[in-house]
Amino acid sequence: MLRLGSKYGHLVHSSGCGCFNPDLQKASRRLEAFSRRSFLSGLGATTIAGVLAKPVFAQTAAPPSKILFREVRLFDGKSGTVKDGAQILVENNRISGIDMTNAPAPSDARVVGCRNGVLMPGLIDAHWHTIFAAVPLNILLNGDPGIIFAASTAEADRTLMRGFTTVRDLGGPSFSFKQAIDAGMIPGPRIFPAGAMITTSGGHGDLRLPSEIPRDGGKLSKGELLGGSAIVDSIDDLKMRIREQLLQGASQIKLVGGGGVSSPRSPLDMVTFSEDELRAGVEVAQDWNTYVTVHAYTPRAVQRALAAGVTCVEHGHLMDEETARMIAEKGVWLSMQPFLTMEDAASASGPGVERAKQLFAGTPRVYDFVRKYGIKTGWGSDVLFSPELGPRQNVMLTHLANWYKNAEVLQIATSVNAELLGLSNLRNPYPGKIGVIEEGAFADLLVVDGNPVDDIRLLEDPQKNFTVIVKDGRLHKNIL
Repeated sequence: MLRLGSKYGHLVHSSGCGCFNPDLQKASRRLEAFSRRSFLSGLGATTIAGVLAKPVFAQTAAPPSKILFREVRLFDGKSGTVKDGAQILVENNRISGIDMTNAPAPSDARVVGCRNGVLMPGLIDAHWHTIFAAVPLNILLNGDPGIIFAASTAEADRTLMRGFTTVRDLGGPSFSFKQAIDAGMIPGPRIFPAGAMITTSGGHGDLRLPSEIPRDGGKLSKGELLGGSAIVDSIDDLKMRIREQLLQGASQIKLVGGGGVSSPRSPLDMVTFSEDELRAGVEVAQDWNTYVTVHAYTPRAVQRALAAGVTCVEHGHLMDEETARMIAEKGVWLSMQPFLTMEDAASASGPGVERAKQLFAGTPRVYDFVRKYGIKTGWGSDVLFSPELGPRQNVMLTHLANWYKNAEVLQIATSVNAELLGLSNLRNPYPGKIGVIEEGAFADLLVVDGNPVDDIRLLEDPQKNFTVIVKDGRLHKNIL
């Protein structure tokens, strides 16, 4: 098992954490045996699968073929209301029946009495960084891959235990990690991966060290070797890097249209790709039957992305009303993060603090535009480079209650975000319905002790209030 010592010990939980499971310790020792390149190449998960004779987690063993959840109040993710007296039948990994008549349980079904809790779809975070969420930037760029992936493994489990059964990963080497989760070797949410965020020199995502500038021919920086970013300055290189992410299994492509908060040398006001370059990227993604989302904060960066035909804009906190109107007219999605105070950006330092304050000021204005113009808007937390921020993922969601009714908040984090993720079209790694409770949908669901339509802050304490967590038909938590 990895020994992190006092310097890195904050990256994982104490002895009460699931990462102290003997099977996980065994898996971690095996992971250490693999080189950085073999793990990140996408072969790591396949190789490990051959080494392990069975899944390492008891909760990922083959579930009962049928589970009946009785005595539930139902929030289906769409209707906006809670229905009393429901029972939900799960067969394998799908919802096979919704009954309001209290019919007898099938003789071969496991019955879980939910004590009148609210059963709802699993939560979806549309802007997450599976590998980067809990690990400080200096460790990502200089630490051993074993530390990085051990910390990310623990964080993936915690993400699932916070009720997030699906995430859209928008930057990071998550392809092999996704394979390990899907194969049942480690617990974690479904991942819609983008792979490396693609930027120009100097843009958000260019985290090269001074010693790596200027570039030495085609030599890649540490961040690029890790798979976190791809730095391109020509249309041909842009197309190549996009195709490389798609080749590895990207469900969507993330292009960086300007500066960012967590990249200290990339000011928020800058723009990166030209309109022609962005359009070339959009065309490559369309050729692969998926879409491009663009990281952009300012009116100029957002409007350039819109002119190039992008499908989604990430952030947009500094946009003006004209830009908001253009987004609505073009039917483009906005993926927003309700940053309000420094508690939502604890990892920001140096120039990042002043930039974060600009986002705090812009957040209420943008949500006013969203409501005024009916912009299609998803939600994401964008937790980055901070083990302290992870537990605020649920709080970031409840911030939406400043602008939406509680039922609308729940809809955004389930069926609305599912619609956004569905834009991956033929690159969708999980063909099927998520974010809803209906027949045929994937069995990703939560049971809440209480009614979040009445009290949205129940979501802020998942350890206490989420009595059942099911992903893909498997019970990962049941304290009933």
